[in-house]
Formats: sequence, C-alpha cells, structure tokens
Amino acid sequence: MIKKIDHVAIVVSNIDEALNIFSNMFGFRLVESVIDPRQEFRAVLISAGDAALELIEPINPKGNISKFLKQRGGGIHHLSIDVDNIEQELESLQAKGIRLVNEEPQSLPSARVAFVHPHSAGGVLIELIQRV
Repeated sequence: MIKKIDHVAIVVSNIDEALNIFSNMFGFRLVESVIDPRQEFRAVLISAGDAALELIEPINPKGNISKFLKQRGGGIHHLSIDVDNIEQELESLQAKGIRLVNEEPQSLPSARVAFVHPHSAGGVLIELIQRV
C-alpha cells in the first residue's frame, strides 16, 4: 500500500550550493547524507515540515548521474513513493505488466528501494521506498 510521497530527488552540480539555497529560501535542514560509490553519486536528504527533497550530485564524471546532468541539466530526477511492503508493490506492478528497473529491492542503510522504468510511468522515474 502506498503511504505517501517520500521525497522528490533533484540532480544538482553542487550539493553545498543547492543546500544553501533551499535552506535560505525555505528553511530546509539536513536529515541524512550518503555517498554511493556503486551509483557514483553523493546525496543528501533535506526536509522542512512535511516536505522532503533529495539532492544528488555526481562524483564520477563518467557515471550515470553525471551523464544525466550533462544531457538534461540540473532538475528533477525521480519521484519517491513510500510503500508499506516493497515486495508486494513490485509483484503487483509486474502482474500489471509494468516495466521495472529493479525486480528486486536494493538495500540501503535506512531503506529498501526499487525503481519503475520511466517508459511505464509517462516518462517519470519512480522510486518505491520502504523505510527500515
């Protein structure tokens, strides 16, 4: 079952500058910071009230996030939806013929995630997230 929109992820060229902008404009505060060497990015989760954003910065000029930034510029990367049971959601989507990026959830320190392919979601990359 879908619980809520967890966060919107935005690719930026400089996390520190972006964090400063969102902090000054809207009072966003740092919640979590991670470096993902496999995916070759640095990310911070920030929040203000009930709103949460993930700022993503490439750490490898040849990585996927760097390619995204070069091709599209900074901007929205994905929409993250908080779910109760990620396995059930993936199974349900597969039964509907929805194309997935990940058929099995990936484990992160604070969550399990999987992505719905943009071709099945009107061009939007959707992350399913189950917080642990």
